[in-house]
Amino acid sequence: MKRMNKKFIVSTIIIVLVIAGLLDLKFEGLIYQLLPKAVQSFLGEIF
Repeated sequence: MKRMNKKFIVSTIIIVLVIAGLLDLKFEGLIYQLLPKAVQSFLGEIF
């Protein structure tokens, strides 16, 4: 695999994971529920 294609694939995966994480926090998914209550309340104010 060419180096350029590898960088593109890795960049795409990272962007997708960041978007998935933000959506999880917004809709109070699994990652959100694993956070401490203090962090959840702080994030609740932001979103």
